[in-house]
Amino acid sequence: MRKPSHFSLSARGLAAALGVLLAGAAQAGDFTVEKRMTPDMKAMFGQVESRDVTPARTRIGGTLVSRSVDEGAQVKAGDVIAIVTDEKLALQAQSLDGQLSALESQLANASDALKRAEDLLPRGFVTKAAYDQARTNVDVLKHQVDAMRSQRAVVAQQMTEGSVLAPKDGRVLTLSAIPGAVVMPGEAIARIAAGALFLRLSLPERHAALLQMGAPVLLAPRGQDAGAAAAEMRKGRIVKIYPEIDNGRVIADAEVENLGDLFVGERVKIYAPVGAREVMLIPRAAVTTRSGVDYVRVSRAEGPLDVAIVYADSAEPGMIEVLTGLAAGDKVLLP
Repeated sequence: MRKPSHFSLSARGLAAALGVLLAGAAQAGDFTVEKRMTPDMKAMFGQVESRDVTPARTRIGGTLVSRSVDEGAQVKAGDVIAIVTDEKLALQAQSLDGQLSALESQLANASDALKRAEDLLPRGFVTKAAYDQARTNVDVLKHQVDAMRSQRAVVAQQMTEGSVLAPKDGRVLTLSAIPGAVVMPGEAIARIAAGALFLRLSLPERHAALLQMGAPVLLAPRGQDAGAAAAEMRKGRIVKIYPEIDNGRVIADAEVENLGDLFVGERVKIYAPVGAREVMLIPRAAVTTRSGVDYVRVSRAEGPLDVAIVYADSAEPGMIEVLTGLAAGDKVLLP
């Protein structure tokens, strides 16, 4: 009879020891619920804008004969976007070439006459006045040739200016002319988003006093109707707050990295801080879901107890915001 009794005592002792170990392990994994202040993130829409939108203009008038880019293309400064030609420039070039050839022929004859005068002057067959006149003719024709060559260079430069060049690195937003269209000097052929992309925010003026420079913002993924996990959002910050209220709205600019995959003018969902509030945060890993109800295990004096909670996503990675079910000071048991 003593052996069973001895065996039962040993079992109870082992169970007690195991309970102590489990309690110690649970205690080591406790998370004490505390209230803390966190930014009050308001969901709103921001619009993607470019720091610089610059036009690519034609420098001459004429006919647009070709385009080398389409909307959305990435261009570098100096890339040829389109080519404009003016047939009158080619005719002017031909006319100037003919005049230049005539002047060069006259200059050659005048140079020969000057050389003969130089040879005959020492022997007295040519007067000094005739020699001076020959030399003057050569000088005048040289200046006329130089002037004609300068005019020809101007026309050649105008012909090269038919190439419409990208003024800066960027992305082509719009093209306003098609091949075959007649364009005027200075007309914009394309619009290029040349600066870095940013988000322009428009908030009700009641939040104007709550906005701060450098405050964090979160950019939700595309098509995100409900709240997204913080890990899925791109982080940014407010870099500029405009001092003028426009139609009851305060305007601010936010910078977010890697906006190159978005369209200029696209409206995206963001979260911006408009103040601070008191919240209770617990690790997301502490939540278990059964039959559609979320539970956390809380340490009580009588033992662990599963408590139903209602929570919301938090901007802090790995944490959730408890709305109901817990109180400050509760010890949540982590799995």
